[in-house]
Amino acid sequence: MSTVQLSIDYPTQPLNRLSTFFRIFTAIPICLLLITVSGSSYMVGSDEAQTAITMAGGTLILGPLLMILFRRKYPRWWFDWNLELTRFSTRVGTYVMLMTDQYPSTDNDQNVHIEIEQPDASQLKRWLPLVKWFLAIPHYFALFFLSIGTIFSVIISWFAILFTGTYPESLFRYNVGVLRWHIRVSAYMALLVSDEYPPFSLS
Repeated sequence: MSTVQLSIDYPTQPLNRLSTFFRIFTAIPICLLLITVSGSSYMVGSDEAQTAITMAGGTLILGPLLMILFRRKYPRWWFDWNLELTRFSTRVGTYVMLMTDQYPSTDNDQNVHIEIEQPDASQLKRWLPLVKWFLAIPHYFALFFLSIGTIFSVIISWFAILFTGTYPESLFRYNVGVLRWHIRVSAYMALLVSDEYPPFSLS
């Protein structure tokens, strides 16, 4: 079994046309909330007086990398943070992608189910985290083109929901596959939970 599992419940009931039509606006509050825990930095102010705003949190990469490299440990609370942030950001992503009408929860799984196996750091290769970002380069190219396909599939699905109330199942499965691929690559090169090279697969 893969270290990373993702499944998203296909909506069996008609999706809300009004919510879908205004999704770009209704998603703003939860997207702003996600930004506050994403660890991003922003510059505000004029050219003469700019102030950097750094948000808290973000995916923990350097800390686990150093612990694996020098101590062969991966603190449980660091793993839990990365797992829950991955779950939250994926819930927000599925809402933005119109795959659900449920407003993203900050703590409940809702229709998005992600399982990532906690690593036994003593079994991980000590030096591999230093080069995983480089080894994953082929996946970056693949995901770039797959993500373009996702943009078009969401646009098509937006029209489909407005006219029929349903999300085309084939496009839904495609988007789930792309999200699964993204998370597996992230688990390999950013979360550092596995030395198993991610498959080039949507399934």
